[in-house]
Amino acid sequence: MNKKEFDYYIFIDYSEDIIGFIIVESAKIKEILLKISKLHHYKEVKHDKAYLLAIRKRFEKDKIIASLLKYRIKEVKINIDLFAEIIEFLRKNEMAKIFVSIDDNFYVSFLKFINALEQKNNLFVVRESKLRKHSIEYKLNLIIDNLLTLERRKRKNE
Repeated sequence: MNKKEFDYYIFIDYSEDIIGFIIVESAKIKEILLKISKLHHYKEVKHDKAYLLAIRKRFEKDKIIASLLKYRIKEVKINIDLFAEIIEFLRKNEMAKIFVSIDDNFYVSFLKFINALEQKNNLFVVRESKLRKHSIEYKLNLIIDNLLTLERRKRKNE
C-alpha cells in the first residue's frame, strides 16, 4: 500500500510498565509534522533532563495532543482495555485504510487481537523496529514514544 492511501495512522508503543497509542488522521499529518520537528528518540538524546523539559513545553504550547484524533496511555497490566479500544476504532472504521505500527513486544499479541476482525484487508500492520528512520511514520511514532517517556518520568517522580 502506498502511504498516501491511508486514512488513519495508529501508533502503539510500550515503555517499561506503561503502554499507549495515538491515532492520527491523514488530513492532520502536515500540521502535526510542523509541530514535532524537534522530537527525537529519547535514547538518542544527550541532555535528557533539558530535552524532556523542552518537549513537555512544546507539547503544551503547540497543543500536539489536541491535534491527535485519539490518545491513551495505560499501565501494561491493563493493555487488554487499550487493545479493545483500538479494535473498536478499527471496527467503526472498517472501510478506511489504516496503518498500524506496534511495539515489537506486543506485535504477536496484537495480531491475535485483530484476527477477530472480519475486515482486515484495509489494515497494514508493521513492527515499530521496521519503521524507516526519518520517514513520516517514524516521526509520528516519536509522539507516542516521547509521551510515554514523559509519563514514565512523571510517575517515577511522584
